[in-house]
Amino acid sequence: MARLIKVLKPLSPIMVITIFFGVIGYLASMSIMTFGAVAVSEKLGIDMGFTLSQAISIIIACAVLRGVLRYIEQYSGHYIAFRILAILRDKVYKALRRLAPAKLETKEKGNLISIITSDIELLEVFYAHTIAPIAIAILTSTIIIIVLFNINALFGILSAVFYILVGYVIPVLSSKLGNDAGLEYRDEFGKTNSFLLDSLRGIKEILFFGEGDRRLEEINNNSDRLNSKSKVIKSHEGLIRAITDLTIMIAILTFLFAGIFLYRDNDINLGEVLVALVLLSSSFGPVVALSSLSNNLIHTFACAQRLFDILDEVPAVNEIEGDMDLKSNNISIEDMNFNYDSRENELLKDVNLQINKGDKVAIIGPSGCGKSTLIKLIMRFWDVTSGSISIDNKRIDTIPSKILRKNQSLVSQETFLFNDTIENNIKIGNKDATHIEVVNACKKASIHEFIMALPKGYDTNVGELGGNLSSGERQRLGIARAFLHDAPVIILDEPTSNLDILNEAEILRSINDECKDKTVIMVSHRKSSVSICDKKKEIVF
Repeated sequence: MARLIKVLKPLSPIMVITIFFGVIGYLASMSIMTFGAVAVSEKLGIDMGFTLSQAISIIIACAVLRGVLRYIEQYSGHYIAFRILAILRDKVYKALRRLAPAKLETKEKGNLISIITSDIELLEVFYAHTIAPIAIAILTSTIIIIVLFNINALFGILSAVFYILVGYVIPVLSSKLGNDAGLEYRDEFGKTNSFLLDSLRGIKEILFFGEGDRRLEEINNNSDRLNSKSKVIKSHEGLIRAITDLTIMIAILTFLFAGIFLYRDNDINLGEVLVALVLLSSSFGPVVALSSLSNNLIHTFACAQRLFDILDEVPAVNEIEGDMDLKSNNISIEDMNFNYDSRENELLKDVNLQINKGDKVAIIGPSGCGKSTLIKLIMRFWDVTSGSISIDNKRIDTIPSKILRKNQSLVSQETFLFNDTIENNIKIGNKDATHIEVVNACKKASIHEFIMALPKGYDTNVGELGGNLSSGERQRLGIARAFLHDAPVIILDEPTSNLDILNEAEILRSINDECKDKTVIMVSHRKSSVSICDKKKEIVF
């Protein structure tokens, strides 16, 4: 809770406004019932210090004022909440950017989507319906305790006891008992999201291999597990609500009996008993709101925990800020060792490699030997365990991240395409590129004629994950994107794995012709692909 409140600091003046109008609004609401009791007492001939007409006028004024005050409180409270949600989403996106790409490779995308969308959205409950209500309940209850104490000290003491029970003891115990259930529910919710997303993406394979029934059964099982987690929370909510209502009923009965004894002893008159009883009965609204908060906060704090887990996760590499003049004239790998935390034995051991500008280097070796890992280390997706990688005699971990990205182009085995037009997807390589430059890059990648044959040409939408295109077409768009980026170092990870022999020959010819003054590092199992390379580095276990 303390950490969530820290995020609120820039909007604290608006929160003060919310709390102020909330307190006045609740007091206005209580005054309606209280002055109703005063009016009844006056009608019974008991002098309460107000005439009947004055009491009725105050009731009408408070009724009108209550609506205005409530509107201001809710408007300012929700303004804060949605501004905070925007701030938190910005923080999460920045955290994901720091973690990418290494730390995000193993995370379930559906779970991440759940955190970014529904988990953050549920924090609205905390900012709009938690912080202000807590402050409002404390201030309002304090004022009512003082008023009741002025009527009689016993009333003040009893009201303080019951406010603490309903507004503090019950919510705290409730949160402690239900916290694990909330976290388990949100985790299960994220897993269900991931499974559904996975099923939607692989719908063709599911249908083709007759896996529909098994997938449907698993979805039903996920739903049952989710329902069982929800049932635990709902049962907890019902129990807390029952305990709260019972405590309030006991409080009212206690006041009633206390008032009778005080009236019998002539310590107070019947009008004061009536006013005290009505005032207490109508004053539990703010503290009941706190008691109900514990139910909502089970979900809220679970969401916050998942959110903070992302924000607190340490990236595989720390980005380097600043600027630097980098020519990428040479890449030097010296006595380099590397191993993933999840593996016992070293994946890459004693790797030495010198790459000069203009070299075309093939990284070869059996599957799983670390070829793709080596190029990820050159791009500094990970830091080496020992040894060093240097560019222009500068250690790679001292080069500003944006400069390193600017000097390298990557074509991976699977080209990711956004649900956008072909031109916009290619322009990711250079957002300021002209249409002519995009066309030239596509011609080099042997994809221009295919694009022009489409009804909308370069304005054709590729669909989600490039689903409207074949794997070979997606890969050629990735190569066009790399050409457009025009970096001095081009890194190719199985660049022609999804292409037929004819298209592969065209692409390799383009790479050979267009990259004479560039450094090319290529990973490939095909001998035909690495034929353009003048150096070969074999990675062995």
